[in-house]
Amino acid sequence: MGTNTVYKARSFDLSDLTGISNETLAMHFKLYEGYVTNTNTLNERIAELISAGDLDATKVAAFSELKRRFGFEYNGMVLHEYYFENMQKNGTGDPTSGAFRSAAEASFGSYEVWKADFVNTGKMRGVGWAATYEDPSTGAISNHWINLHETGNVAGYKPILIMDVWEHAFIKDYAPAERPKYIEAFFSNINWDAVNGRLNTAGSAGA
Repeated sequence: MGTNTVYKARSFDLSDLTGISNETLAMHFKLYEGYVTNTNTLNERIAELISAGDLDATKVAAFSELKRRFGFEYNGMVLHEYYFENMQKNGTGDPTSGAFRSAAEASFGSYEVWKADFVNTGKMRGVGWAATYEDPSTGAISNHWINLHETGNVAGYKPILIMDVWEHAFIKDYAPAERPKYIEAFFSNINWDAVNGRLNTAGSAGA
């Protein structure tokens, strides 16, 4: 990312998912497009500030606030892209084989234990994301809670599976207390080929 970078919203063909309505998806795509727009706007404003030369106290304060906000918008954009990418129509449910299942078995003892950990991470109170990351040096995977968008990402680790658990991801389909039903629907729509492809299979544990 540089100050000359301009991002474009991507399109995702996800109509008619299981348990996640097209109305929800339309709203979600618009929200994602807003993160892309805001990322570009903040990038432009940051570039304008630093192109003016040395920053006085007022401009330093403005720069700092823009940079902090940029992290929120930028990560919001990127996490949504991971999320949309790791879903598909006509999902097959839990995988019976493949690189990810092997990595889950190696890191958690079984796929079922990994899933229980991931699902319960997604059920945690508050808005955020449940994320499976891969340690690129060992191939081990681990589950993490990302608070908002920018807090909780693991430095140097690779996102493998991302689940949005902000209420906007399911509120048109499920009541706030029904988040577990949304998580179940999410698992019905996971694109395991995309998830497997994110793993560093040459070094993944058990791959």
